[in-house]
Amino acid sequence: MKQLRLKVLAGLFVVAGILSWGAARLWDSVGTLPSVPLAAPVVLAVIAVVLTATALSIRARLRAQRERRPGAKGVEPLMAARAVVFGQASALVAALVAGLYGGVGVFLLGSLDVPARRDQALYAAAAVVAAFGVIAAALFLERVCKLPEDDDKGRAPAA
Repeated sequence: MKQLRLKVLAGLFVVAGILSWGAARLWDSVGTLPSVPLAAPVVLAVIAVVLTATALSIRARLRAQRERRPGAKGVEPLMAARAVVFGQASALVAALVAGLYGGVGVFLLGSLDVPARRDQALYAAAAVVAAFGVIAAALFLERVCKLPEDDDKGRAPAA
């Protein structure tokens, strides 16, 4: 599997942020800007917790397997691959969501004197922070599931 690149995540974040900011400006000039849901940062935080718990579980199982503890459950390669795909997909979506809510949040910075807009800006900022938590947890999960590199050939050893 290819490792997730930070440049891709940063690019998604920036492009989504710029498009979201422009769309928020346009939408606000035409009508009422849709509100940022309070559930957005909560759902993203739950996803980050699930990713972190998955990574910690796999890491503990791999450590027990390496130390040859009696009764240690190993990690099946397919399960590890599924976990990595789940982490990578979550990181990509989180970068996109962080850009979208970041763009809306930047647009809302101009009207913080309105209490409703201030609350929306806070929800957007919390969603961006939670999305970065998802990205960090996904990168941690990917690191835990990574096979050691074979120095001679530059690829993972055959099982």
